[in-house]
Amino acid sequence: MEEITRRAPFRDRRTGSLRVRLVALVATAMLASSCASSAPGPTGPASIAPNPTVTANATVAPNPTPSPNTTMTAPPTVTASGSGGGKPQFPMTVTDDEGTQLTLPSEPQRIVSLSPANTEIVFTLGEGAKVVGGTPDDDYPPGAGDPPDVISATTVVIEEVVALQPDLILAAGDGFTPEATIQQLRALGLHVLVVYAGTVDQVLADIDLIGNAIGVGEAATTLTDQMETRVQEVTAAAAAETSKPRTFYEIDASDAIYGPAPDSFLANMIQLAGGVAVTTADAATYEIPLEDLVRADPEVIVLGDADYGACPNDVVARPGWGQMTAVHDGAIRPIDDTIVTRPGPRIGEGLAALAAAIHPDLVLTPPPPAPPAPAC
Repeated sequence: MEEITRRAPFRDRRTGSLRVRLVALVATAMLASSCASSAPGPTGPASIAPNPTVTANATVAPNPTPSPNTTMTAPPTVTASGSGGGKPQFPMTVTDDEGTQLTLPSEPQRIVSLSPANTEIVFTLGEGAKVVGGTPDDDYPPGAGDPPDVISATTVVIEEVVALQPDLILAAGDGFTPEATIQQLRALGLHVLVVYAGTVDQVLADIDLIGNAIGVGEAATTLTDQMETRVQEVTAAAAAETSKPRTFYEIDASDAIYGPAPDSFLANMIQLAGGVAVTTADAATYEIPLEDLVRADPEVIVLGDADYGACPNDVVARPGWGQMTAVHDGAIRPIDDTIVTRPGPRIGEGLAALAAAIHPDLVLTPPPPAPPAPAC
């Protein structure tokens, strides 16, 4: 029997989109407590390694001054269709991100994915034909949305999962897939692998983990090696910038104001992209009071909710926002939230897009994806 361990972090390497994940979390909390609420929930991410941040109630320190800028080269395009001599052997024992050991008797042929990130990983590795069930938010790559949905209104429909007769279920940790659902599926004798990436490094580790579990470990290594190259290139270019602007990533502001929590995946991304994250004061919440955000005084505001109707002009017009440096200077920049916050194969391009939003003059080769055009 082969036992697969997770990829070790490399030395210099610094879910659906986060907005979708927050909606799912709060919906789960609503079902559990029978409370009425439509705003993203106050549940924070798991604890990870510390990142430099500006909490919303902290005194702002001056920006550090690193070395000059660096021009980067483009990583090759990956087409992952299987593995050769390094093909994993079954039976196989894997350990998921929650520390649970899972023994797979044979290479999975019927996979159910309970998160858009996991679906995207399997399809990018060339194994999309094995996905027999997915989520309503599966939208990339082409064909990822074709399998039937097994989630309705953020709830996993157990009966539909069982009817698909999966030999592997890819769940999402940290509350995205409710723990009670995971335990119920396991009690039915189903193989459930839980992944949750709290850092960019862990995204790569999870792709390797999933690739091994579905029998394409070599393809996963090829993909993560090339992702790692892109991450390192973007990180090096961002680190060479002469400023580290205080950056607030707006997840949502339609009701309350939501941004990254301390030591979160998104705070890690901002750090790698050459900014200092303006975060909430507590790792257990994504909500930031306006007065705390004003006190933190972001120099750049990145609109992760641009695809949901948030426009720079609207931010300027919000009461109380005009005294922030980012608003006064017009440094309000839309971004494609999905590639930034979905922990999957496009995270390198998400990091490039975020670095370009924080540092508009940053030279990246190839250039990052264009931000969405705000519907203003």
